[in-house]
Amino acid sequence: MQNRPALPRPKLIGMLTPSSNTVVEPYTNHLAWPLFPQVSVHYGRFRVTRIALDEGSDDQFSLAPILAAADLLNDARPDLIAWNGTSASWLGFQTDETLCAAISAHTGKPATTAVLALNKLLGKLGAARIALVTPYTQDVQDRIIANYAALGIETVAERHAGLSDNFSFATVEEDTIATMCREVAAAKPDAIVILCTNMRGPLVAAGLEAELRIPVLDSVAFTLWGTLDALDIPMEPLADFGMMFRQ
Repeated sequence: MQNRPALPRPKLIGMLTPSSNTVVEPYTNHLAWPLFPQVSVHYGRFRVTRIALDEGSDDQFSLAPILAAADLLNDARPDLIAWNGTSASWLGFQTDETLCAAISAHTGKPATTAVLALNKLLGKLGAARIALVTPYTQDVQDRIIANYAALGIETVAERHAGLSDNFSFATVEEDTIATMCREVAAAKPDAIVILCTNMRGPLVAAGLEAELRIPVLDSVAFTLWGTLDALDIPMEPLADFGMMFRQ
């Protein structure tokens, strides 16, 4: 029997997701499928059910439950652990820096997050003017816009669905998301950001990019991008899912 060359060890990506999220796992698996079996994604959850600007909502993102979930996920021996959620966009970007340091100290694994991946991608694109599409309420949206303004990134247009129940974010139809993106495109931003990992934007982003001639950065997609970038995994097999994978 002819000897076959040994394949490199598969890369295992760990992702933490809110307990009420129904988008991250199936859509990430769909996006990552061209890399399988050399890359696989594995998941852990902690309780998040509501997004608002109050103490009860903020407490969902305290370190203890996240580290407990990361500890269980670490039993699968991932090469990296990512927080696949966008909470730092309204809580403050430093919360994700603190979270990554805590996860790495607790598990011994490198860590990244959706928002840190987005911010790196915006920097690579030189995007100083963005348009924001989310399912959130006005006050959460305003906080996100203010946090990006503090980074020197202007939000030139925005649309939001006015929802606070995390499960409901996944009920926003893809056609509705596409319409929101087309509306904000009129402001000619450097990039359109679909900001929420429980919003069904991953499979409409590439088509919208071709139609609008503007990068459309979906949260599930750029979280995966961030993990592949951190692990130095070639992304060409994912080119059909958007320009970020062709960079």
